[in-house]
Amino acid sequence: MEKKALLVISFGTSYPETRKKTIEATEMRLKKAFPDHDFYRAFTSRMIINKLKKRDNEQVDIPRDVLKKLKEAGYTHVLCQTTHIINGHEYDITLKELKAFEKDFESLTLGRPLLTTVEDYEETVDIVMKQMPKLKKGEALVYMGHGSDHHANSTYPCLDYMFKMKGHEDVYVGTVEGFPELENIVPLLQEKKYKKIYLAPFMLVAGDHAINDMASDEEESWKTVLEDERFKVECILEGLGEYAGIQDMFLDHLKKAQAVAEM
Repeated sequence: MEKKALLVISFGTSYPETRKKTIEATEMRLKKAFPDHDFYRAFTSRMIINKLKKRDNEQVDIPRDVLKKLKEAGYTHVLCQTTHIINGHEYDITLKELKAFEKDFESLTLGRPLLTTVEDYEETVDIVMKQMPKLKKGEALVYMGHGSDHHANSTYPCLDYMFKMKGHEDVYVGTVEGFPELENIVPLLQEKKYKKIYLAPFMLVAGDHAINDMASDEEESWKTVLEDERFKVECILEGLGEYAGIQDMFLDHLKKAQAVAEM
């Protein structure tokens, strides 16, 4: 007898309000599409898992631990979908954990991160620009991506290029922990003589980085740095997971999920 499970794998967040609007909203979209599968959640950030356990007494498992439970419970078919943005460290770790179980189920599949194919970039740009304010003359939009020392950090300059290719000349993509950094973007903003800058996170959730590193009044936040450069700044605290179009992209990736043994 077949016993099916759906496992949605996210980096995680310790901010309950944004989690409800992003991670949980995306999970719900996937759950509705696969009503014959029992739903399970996993986070990949051990730091967030530990914080939730200590602060809220809430237990969220890493993917490996969920798969152990599914194996013991007799599940035969497991569909997995990551909500990571890039094919970076977190995705690599996830795939490695899943591969250890590739022979334990009749089928074990995984859907890829948001930005995997060229078509993903094109579709994502179209979706997010419909959610952003229409830029007027003298205005620019700067996205804050997470960034990484993984080679997949190339996603961010590629994304910046895609915005330009699709006619959004006043949109820029920077990162907190990779390239390009804000300091690489400021001279471009000054050269174009923008008056107002919109800031928005290019992350699934509007969590710690968006609230503190981007939008706070702290000395080194992106908002403060840009204001010190005499730009007027408006912050948009919305995670990508809030947008129905992005949720649908993850669903499409799930429908195209590959067998873990072949990845």
